[in-house]
Amino acid sequence: MPDSCKQTKRLLSTELCGVKLDNPVIPASGTFGYGQEFARLYDINILGSISFKGTTLHERYGNPLPRIAETSGGMLNSVGLQNPGVDHVIEHELPEFRSIYHKPLIANISGFSIDEYTETAEKLDAQDQVGILEINISCPNVHNGGMSFGTSPQAAAEVTRAVKRVTHKPVFMKLTPNVTDIVEIAKACEDAGADGISMINTLMGMRIDLKKRAPLLANQTGGLSGPAVFPVALRMVWQTAKAVSVPIIGMGGISSAEDVIEMMMAGASAVEIGAANLVNPYACKEIIEDLPTAMEKLHIQSLQEIIGAAC
Repeated sequence: MPDSCKQTKRLLSTELCGVKLDNPVIPASGTFGYGQEFARLYDINILGSISFKGTTLHERYGNPLPRIAETSGGMLNSVGLQNPGVDHVIEHELPEFRSIYHKPLIANISGFSIDEYTETAEKLDAQDQVGILEINISCPNVHNGGMSFGTSPQAAAEVTRAVKRVTHKPVFMKLTPNVTDIVEIAKACEDAGADGISMINTLMGMRIDLKKRAPLLANQTGGLSGPAVFPVALRMVWQTAKAVSVPIIGMGGISSAEDVIEMMMAGASAVEIGAANLVNPYACKEIIEDLPTAMEKLHIQSLQEIIGAAC
């Protein structure tokens, strides 16, 4: 590797609980699938890591169609965690991943009960390709009237403790922004043993079909993502970074190298790119390539020096 490439890698490198990343850019779960389509376009090993499609214990078809709607500054989705189930992912998707990506992966995990979370997490924790477990607690708790695990500090802590008991790899809890105080929930997860926090998931929203006088989405409401949510995500990461001591993966509307730098100044150690991948399949690649120039303009010697600089 040329000296210039080695120097660039050092400038962009970051770390999440001992997992070293060549750069902080990670495609967000649900927007990159299992990497196969993107690997046809460019060498995805340029990426810091990949949070692969959200995985549940059992196969899920997802919500009825239509489940995507465009909106100003972003998009709404109500996909409903469509995935083939954890056993299929381990038997088929991870072996295929191995041929196209050679760095530790982030396994995004969802569940509808504590037992589902723990069984899925335990299985993925045992896979050598997985470096980090990202636990999505925006799912409805079927044993508690459908309320999301992530809307209650007590429920969020319960999931965290349960997953930590059966795993050995770093556990990052992915938080929903649809709460009154996200900092309280992040602190509850940290106190329960979380190694890190991922934030934010999508904001709840909806659109109405004016001709039909009915919601555009079959599920009526969906999650808003894209540039419109970036200021909200930035604020929540900034608030949380000042209250917890564990690393944060920041996400929500990031679409440029400057957005990455801003999110890291707010306290994120790495970032995830979501909706931008659906608009431009080269988004992550271009952001990584643009980072050195953006850093030079801002007189930033390395990304690690700016983590939490604005806190």
